Amino acid sequence: MFEKLKELTKDTAIYGISTMVGRFLNFILVPFYTNIFSPSDYGIVQLIYSYVAILNIFYIYGLDSAYLKFASVKDDGEDKDKFSTPYLAIFGSSLIITLLLILNSETIGTALRIPAQYNYLIYLAAGIILLDANTVIPFLKLRLERKAKIFSLYKIVNISVNILLNIYLILFLGWGIEAILLSNLIAAMVSLLLVLSTIVKNFRFKFHKILFNRMFRFGLPFLPAGIAVMFVQVIDVPILEKLTDLKTVGIYKANYKLGIFMMLFVSMFQYAWQPFFLQNANDPKAKEMFSKVLTYFTLVGSIILIFLSLFIFDLAQIKVGGYSLIGEEYWSGLHIVPIILLAFLINGMHNIFSAGIYIEEKSLYIPIITGLSAVISVVSNFVFIPILNITGAALAALTSYFVMAAGYYYVAQKFFQIRYELKRIGHILSAVILVGVLFYYLQSVSKLFFVYKIILLVLFVLYIYFIAVNRNEIRMLRRKFAERFTGKK
Repeated sequence: MFEKLKELTKDTAIYGISTMVGRFLNFILVPFYTNIFSPSDYGIVQLIYSYVAILNIFYIYGLDSAYLKFASVKDDGEDKDKFSTPYLAIFGSSLIITLLLILNSETIGTALRIPAQYNYLIYLAAGIILLDANTVIPFLKLRLERKAKIFSLYKIVNISVNILLNIYLILFLGWGIEAILLSNLIAAMVSLLLVLSTIVKNFRFKFHKILFNRMFRFGLPFLPAGIAVMFVQVIDVPILEKLTDLKTVGIYKANYKLGIFMMLFVSMFQYAWQPFFLQNANDPKAKEMFSKVLTYFTLVGSIILIFLSLFIFDLAQIKVGGYSLIGEEYWSGLHIVPIILLAFLINGMHNIFSAGIYIEEKSLYIPIITGLSAVISVVSNFVFIPILNITGAALAALTSYFVMAAGYYYVAQKFFQIRYELKRIGHILSAVILVGVLFYYLQSVSKLFFVYKIILLVLFVLYIYFIAVNRNEIRMLRRKFAERFTGKK
């Protein structure tokens, strides 16, 4: 079992390092933007990208999930058919949707309440979605072939091009927010060129209708599910803009993006997790492995959560060369960061629970779960924002992610029951809640001095070590690492 877990660890490390490097490079743009652009201008960009995220789902309509499922089975049809059929489907439909967006750009701009002088940004956004959609299947192919290094290299090149273009266009040429989308568009073109060899190698100009129907039936439930997931992730921005203004949106999203450090952890895990559980579904010890995965995921994620929650105020206000982690105009929203971090951690748990649904092919339940979460997200935003402003939007995100994780857990346990280590996980989450309550209480009654934060962190780590950690597993892991590096058994 632990040999299998080592496979997951290895892939997670490769995806993790590259994802952390790539996302960190990309995150550099947040202080860059927030120290240059006003919250209102930054709010326009975030509003456009929130709709881009939703449209991405329509462009793919579940064929990414279907491809992962069908291509992972080696004895079920031709590999090239499995690649070419969804690729051709996405290519054709994405061209049609993009054309419709371009032809109706003015109407769309008015509906989104984007200032008229920025309507042309919709052309750039449509191009970004088109190019991104046509790289989805090739990138999934690289993941299934466990070409983690190549996959990671291509992603880092994309982000590097994006960053360099942003710096050149904004700092050296003095462009405005249009430079953000143009840089993204050119970077997307570079990605398509990078995966061109993968497309050529696996492509045949043949549309397998029977295979497409099977993939479409499997993937279709992921369309409403994907839309619902995107609603959970980005609907807060349009609602916040409707109930407040673009300046508030800018402040909210800048601080929301500080949750990237938890997002990094969750993302790098997810890249390795899906192929891992699909390929090991028939292992006699699969359920035991999956149980351990949830425990260790929660343990590591909770440590990240507590550390960042305690020190994010200090980190965000450190100035280097006159620039801070986010611009001073955005500091008023730092208090939402711990809530966002917890929301991302819970979102990671739902990814783990999804294993049972994938393995047992119960994808029809996904739109029900995610649809409920989306409804909760919309309702929570409309209820909380008028009362708590951006804190309400953050709490709405946390609430909807919790509902999604709970729904996935319930359905997965019904069809693929796993004995998770709920007692250990309960101890970990109890410690998180306790530290969180103390943090916000002390923050409200007096200034929370740095030394108090250190004390809270030490107490949390000690509690986790003596209450939630299994010493036998720790000793075994130490022995495995020692054997690996010394070669002694």
